[in-house]
Amino acid sequence: MESALETFESLAGWLYATAVQPLLFSLDLMSWSERAFDATAFLLGGVLAVFATALICLPLEKMAPAQAVEKQRNVRTDIAYTLFNKLGLLPLLSFGLLLALFTPFDAWLRLHGIAPFSLEDFAPSLVAVPFASLLLYVLIIDFAEYWRHRLQHRFRWWWQLHSLHHAQRDMTFWTDDRNHILDEIIAAFWMAAIALMIGVPPAQFPLVIFATKFIESLSHANLRWNFGPLKYVLVSPQFHRVHHAIGWGHEGAKSGVNFAVIFSFWDKLFGTADFRNEYPNTGVRDQLTGRNYGIGFWETQWLGFKRLFGRA
Repeated sequence: MESALETFESLAGWLYATAVQPLLFSLDLMSWSERAFDATAFLLGGVLAVFATALICLPLEKMAPAQAVEKQRNVRTDIAYTLFNKLGLLPLLSFGLLLALFTPFDAWLRLHGIAPFSLEDFAPSLVAVPFASLLLYVLIIDFAEYWRHRLQHRFRWWWQLHSLHHAQRDMTFWTDDRNHILDEIIAAFWMAAIALMIGVPPAQFPLVIFATKFIESLSHANLRWNFGPLKYVLVSPQFHRVHHAIGWGHEGAKSGVNFAVIFSFWDKLFGTADFRNEYPNTGVRDQLTGRNYGIGFWETQWLGFKRLFGRA
C-alpha cells in the first residue's frame, strides 16, 4: 500500500514538474502551485482509474454479459459521462473549496485549544497502518453515500435528476458516471464535506475516490456475477442490477432497494436489501409508456433540467 502510494506521488510529482509547473511559471500563476499539484494528482488518478477499470471490466463483460447491448450509442454517451467525471476536477475542487473555508475555522479552534476531530486522533494506531486508515475512511464515507443515495430516491426533486442515471437501458460499467451535473455537484460537496469532517488528509482524498469509484464501476458492469458469499459484504453487479431494475429498484414503500454503493451490508442493516438471484431489465417504468430521457450527453442534461422544473 505504501509503495503504491509512493509510486503514485512520484509519478504525479514528475508530471507536475515537467508539464504543469513550467506553465504556471510562464503565466505568473505560481501562487496556485499547491492547488495545481493536487489537480495534477487528481487528473492522473482519473486517467489511471479509467484505464484500470476498462482493462478489467471490458473482458469480463464479453465473457459473461447479463444482457445483449441493443444500442451502442447509449454506451458511447456513458463513455462521455465517464471521461467528464473521472477526468474532471469537480470532487477535488469541492474538497479544496471546503478546505479553504474550513482552514480559518480550524485555526481558530486550535488557537483556543480545541483540536478538530480526526480519526487518527481517535485511534493513533491508524497512522502506522495506512491501509487500515484508508479502509476506515472508505467505510465511513460509504455509510454516508448509502444515505445520500436513499435521499436521491426519496425526494421527488432529487429523483428528477437522479432518474437520468436509472434511465440507461443498456447498463455497462461506463454507466456509473451517468449523472446530471447538478446531481454531481451535490454528490461532490456531500463527499468532500464528510471527508473533511472525519479528517481525511488532502493527499489521500484522491485514493478514497479511486477506491469507491472502482467498486461502483464494477457494480454497474453488464456482468452475470454475484460474488458468491461475498455478496453479503460487497455490492456485486447482480445486486446493483436489481437496484436498476424497472419497478423493483426505485419503487415501493422505501422508494427502492439495494442503495449501497460499496458495502451491501448497509442495505441488510437498514432493511432495503434484495438478494434475488435474477438479472432483470434496467430502466425507469415511465420509459415503457413513452417518456423520453434523451440519448446524447447534452440532450440528457437538458431534459433533466426540464424534469426538475416540471416542464418535461
